[in-house]
Amino acid sequence: MTFTSPAPTLTTERLTLRGHHPDDLDALAAMWADPRVYAMIGGKPRPREEVWIRLLRSIGQWTAFGYGAWVVCDRATGEILGDIGLLESRRAIVPELTVPETGWALAAAGHGQGYAVEAMRAVLDWADAKGLARTCCIIDPGNSASIRLAAKLGYGAPVEGIYHERPILIFHRG
Repeated sequence: MTFTSPAPTLTTERLTLRGHHPDDLDALAAMWADPRVYAMIGGKPRPREEVWIRLLRSIGQWTAFGYGAWVVCDRATGEILGDIGLLESRRAIVPELTVPETGWALAAAGHGQGYAVEAMRAVLDWADAKGLARTCCIIDPGNSASIRLAAKLGYGAPVEGIYHERPILIFHRG
C-alpha cells in the first residue's frame, strides 16, 4: 500500500519540511529517547509507542484541521532533524489554549545551527498565508533556547500557566 501524506512540502535554503510517514518512526523514536531533546519537553523519554501515536496524530491533524506538523529533513542528506509545526492538542492546560499551538523539537544533531528558526519561519509564513496568524506556544520556564526562539518568531510576553501540575509559559503571536 502506498502512503501519501496530506501535508504540503515546504522548503527553505537548507531544509525540507514534509508530512509524517509511518517509516519515520525509528528516527523520531531515537530523537525522543535522547535526553538532549526531551529534557525541556516533558522531562522524560517518550516510549516508541507514544512516538507512534504522536506520528499518527500528526498525519490525522492534516485531515481533521487542514494544518499539522512536519518532519524536518536536511535538504542535502535527507536526514531527519526534527518534528515541528501546528497542533490542535486540546491540552488540559490552565489557562486554556484558544488558538492553534506551534511546537518544535529538533534532534541533537540539529541543535545550535539555526534550523529551528529557519523551519519555524517557513511554517509561520505558511500559516499566515492560510489565515492562521494567531498561534501560541508553550515553553518550560527553564528552556532559554526555546524562549529566545519564540521571541525571534514574534511571540509576545508570556502568560504563566500550569500543565501536568508544573509551571509553563504560554506565548502568543498575531
